[in-house]
Amino acid sequence: MTAPPVDVTALEAKVQAMYRAVAEDPGGDFHFELGRGLAERLGYPPAVIDQVPVGAVESFAGVGYFFDLAAPAAGEHVVDLGSGSGMDAFVAAIAVGASGHVTGVDMTPAQLAKAEAMRSAGGFEQVTFTEGHIDALPLPGRSVDVVISNGVINLAADKRRVFAEAARVLRPGGRLAIADIVTDVALPDEVVANTDLWASCIGGAAQSDAYQQAIQAAGLRIESMKRNDYRFLSAQALGASERFGVRSVSLLAGKP
Repeated sequence: MTAPPVDVTALEAKVQAMYRAVAEDPGGDFHFELGRGLAERLGYPPAVIDQVPVGAVESFAGVGYFFDLAAPAAGEHVVDLGSGSGMDAFVAAIAVGASGHVTGVDMTPAQLAKAEAMRSAGGFEQVTFTEGHIDALPLPGRSVDVVISNGVINLAADKRRVFAEAARVLRPGGRLAIADIVTDVALPDEVVANTDLWASCIGGAAQSDAYQQAIQAAGLRIESMKRNDYRFLSAQALGASERFGVRSVSLLAGKP
């Protein structure tokens, strides 16, 4: 998986702008769905969603469900790569309980501010939201039981670094459980270079085989993989999706 032909600085600015809008105006017009209806269709149990702060649910922009694969248990430490407004971090916090801990890492200040306000108001003392990049995690090695991420790794220009970081922070026997966007075929340069398509979770999608190889190259072992009931909304996104076999998958990988 070689470096993509995209301006990384421009990409980061575009991603931050889009996800600032997701945090501040979840009722706006996006390439993708948001909110509770999406979460329920992907598989989040309504009874669990009811325990998550409403603001986190309304800004939920995930692409799949993986908590059945992750199975976070009481007392475990979970890190959420690209935690956004906190939906998955709060779901994980409910699972690990007061004896566990959840660290959400995100690079968008507006998302972090919204998540932190809800964390404080909701009494989620076992959750910490931290500004950072998912390819350079602000965590020590072998300190985490579970790494989760939802629709975010496709936004990273260097996915191998992301998976290497996930492997670094996982304890032996730990697990990576993620949902993300992949493709049937490699995307052409004109799509990969389009920062609008990157920010809408298409331009940065890796070919499925290359994506799995990057996980394995980090020393992780893929244990299961499933396709999600996810769809894009805009004509531009739908066109790219149909042409290149863009789809959402959830997968579980373990660290030996």
